[in-house]
Amino acid sequence: MSFAEQLSRLQAFLDADELHEEALDYVAAHGYLTALSICPQPVPEREWIDALFAEPPHYRSDAEREEIENSLIQLKALIARQLASDEDMELPCELDLGETPDDSDLRGWCIGFMEGVFLRESVWFEDAEDEVSELLLPIMVGSGLFDEQPEFDEIAADPDLVDSMVEQIPELLTALYLLCQAPEEKPALLKPRH
Repeated sequence: MSFAEQLSRLQAFLDADELHEEALDYVAAHGYLTALSICPQPVPEREWIDALFAEPPHYRSDAEREEIENSLIQLKALIARQLASDEDMELPCELDLGETPDDSDLRGWCIGFMEGVFLRESVWFEDAEDEVSELLLPIMVGSGLFDEQPEFDEIAADPDLVDSMVEQIPELLTALYLLCQAPEEKPALLKPRH
C-alpha cells in the first residue's frame, strides 16, 4: 500500500464517529504530531498514541491496530522531515479561521498542536521561555483555548490581527523547530518581525 493510501485510510479512521469524543481527528492529529516533532524531549510512542485516542479505539483486528499506529508513526516522521527541511511547513488545512472559528479545521489543528505541547509543557518552556511563548502565541490564539484570558480576549476582538497571526504559523513552526531542536542556529532566525 502506498503512503498516500495509508494516509487516506488513517484519515478515514481518525475522522470516524466511533472514536472517543476526546480523540483527535485527522487535522488535529496532524497538529499534535507537529508539536511532538518539535518538542525538545522525545515522548514515548505508546504514550502519545494512547493520549491521541483518549481511550483505546475498537479496532476490527490486531492488523488494523498495527496499520493505524504505524501510519501515525510514519506521518510523524514525515512531519519531522518537513520541519527539518528549509521549506515552510504545509498544514492540512487553510490558514483561516473563517466566519465561525470553532468549526474551522485550523482551530482543530491548533488545538491538536496545543495538546501535543501539554504532554510535556514544562520541557517546552525550560530553555527559552520568552521566545517559545512568543512563537506559540499565534497557535494559542488559533486554538481558542485561552480566549477566557484577558490578553487573548483583546486579540480575539481584532479579526485582522488574528488573521495576520494565524497566517504566520507555517514559518513560526520552522523557527520553533530550530529553537527546540537546533538551538545553536537560533540567533539568526529569531529576529522579531513587527
